[in-house]
Amino acid sequence: MNEWQKRAEEALKASLYPVPQEPNELDWKSRLSDDSEKLAHHLSAFSNREDGGFLYFGIENDGTILGISHTQSQQVCKKLGNIARDGVEPGVALDHYIMQIGGKPILAVYVQESLEKPVHVRGRGIHDSYIRSAGQTRKMTRQELAQSIARSPAHRYEEEPATEKLTAEQILRKIDYVSFFELLDRSLPSGRDGILDALSAERIVQPTGAQFLITNLGAILFAKDIEEFDHLKRKAVRVILYNGKDRLRTVKEQSGKRGYASGFEGMIKYINDLLPSNEVIKQALRKQVKMYPELAIRELLANALIHQDFLITGSGPMVEIFSDRIEISNPGRPIINTMRFIDYPPRSRNEILTSFMRRVNICEERGSGIDKVVSQAEAFQLPAPSFLIEAEDYLKVVLYAHKPFGQMQKEDRIRACYQHCCLRYVSNERMSNQTLRGRFRISDKNYPMASRIISETIKAGLIKPSDPESASRKFATYVPYWT
Repeated sequence: MNEWQKRAEEALKASLYPVPQEPNELDWKSRLSDDSEKLAHHLSAFSNREDGGFLYFGIENDGTILGISHTQSQQVCKKLGNIARDGVEPGVALDHYIMQIGGKPILAVYVQESLEKPVHVRGRGIHDSYIRSAGQTRKMTRQELAQSIARSPAHRYEEEPATEKLTAEQILRKIDYVSFFELLDRSLPSGRDGILDALSAERIVQPTGAQFLITNLGAILFAKDIEEFDHLKRKAVRVILYNGKDRLRTVKEQSGKRGYASGFEGMIKYINDLLPSNEVIKQALRKQVKMYPELAIRELLANALIHQDFLITGSGPMVEIFSDRIEISNPGRPIINTMRFIDYPPRSRNEILTSFMRRVNICEERGSGIDKVVSQAEAFQLPAPSFLIEAEDYLKVVLYAHKPFGQMQKEDRIRACYQHCCLRYVSNERMSNQTLRGRFRISDKNYPMASRIISETIKAGLIKPSDPESASRKFATYVPYWT
């Protein structure tokens, strides 16, 4: 089984369980439609999508598995192949695969992302291009057309110019080159030419004859004042402190001015200084301990910076601090299903930016960041964090303040149980009643309480027994639903 086939199986199972729903990356079809134009719309939409998408034949709109015959599969592949070649422009690459779901064959058709965007209905021009939104296929707006062109794999937003041609002196006035060399642990060159050569090698600036351009990457990471770059003003991090649990009373609001790399440590310190503390007594000494783990704040802020969609204008990363929680949000729908953040290797739409941030240790190593956030929440006895998609185009992560077990709602306990189970699984371990009691600090004699949470999480379709055949409850272990 190759990589896309694995993705196809995982995507379908995630869409069917625990609650059947069609996300943007796939579409269920009970049979082959006679409407060739509608099929062309679907091929356009999926090929315009990052990483493409999947059409599954043999599934009703409500998620009921019908199955598909060999003859029907041949008809689907033939018709879609003709449309992919002659019905859309440029042509679309397809692949197909028969999988078994519930003992019934399902045809998965993989519509690959097009290298040239936007893909549109042949003979009608680019304005008849389509996109997936809220699980539906619809025509692109003018802004989405522009974004589609910009998101072509050959296009790199980070490498686009953020300025017109500037002299060397102007470049050094706008770019915090001292922080650049400090973060890369390099000595500062003695001459201007050495500085500019190093900035050029890292795509911070781009030589154009005797002058230079600052790239979007350079402005985003090392601007001395990001407001000097008109199209990036709204990409500065906003930090808002509220009085209470709602947004009615703002205590303080501040937007960062420096680039993400040069200003990251200062931003983290600013946020930490706003956070509430708890007083603890150890060995007769009083000590103030922040309510939220700094490591979790660092990772979530870094994720918001590197995974945002820079083509969504008018908004940027935001940190909102309430009396009972922190909300960290960024523009851009996540590429990975939020339920798989803990186990899935991260993928970013801003690979150049992400790579640099990792090199200078602002981001965690690949695949370990969200694990650490969840682990820190457990260590600090906080409710499990929430990962929410807002208005289709925004990711919001909520980190909650400490709440006694007795005050947690049912959904809080289920979410924590699922994340604990995922965390154990990616550590090559298994969740049990005992480990869950440790997560919630439940005493051994109250093991039925942990059993009830496990049962509720199984009922929600988020975990399952490691060994369904075992009759032992005492030694039972559990794994996430997606294993």
